[in-house]
Amino acid sequence: MTIRFASSPKSNPISGMVLRGSLMWETRSPANDNGPPPANDEALLVETLRHFGNHGLHAAEMAAKSARSAREAGDEAAFANWLSVCRLLDRRLATALEQEHSSAS
Repeated sequence: MTIRFASSPKSNPISGMVLRGSLMWETRSPANDNGPPPANDEALLVETLRHFGNHGLHAAEMAAKSARSAREAGDEAAFANWLSVCRLLDRRLATALEQEHSSAS
């Protein structure tokens, strides 16, 4: 009994040439690092991981608290930074914080 392997057309370079004919090979960008900033900001990721290391499972709430304190102090840059940290840890909390900020303005 023989076993026949048939790979998918996307992963087989020969069928890719046949399917596309004389077209150039398509270039693909990585799917995981082409998001808009700050989603792909490595410095922010390092800061967020350090914050998580210091505060554990309460890190998102602490980041939100720091963002509220920065907003009350009038420091918009610090507020944006803490909001980004909060967004990386808990997107729902960050969205609520952002809505709270926009309604207060």
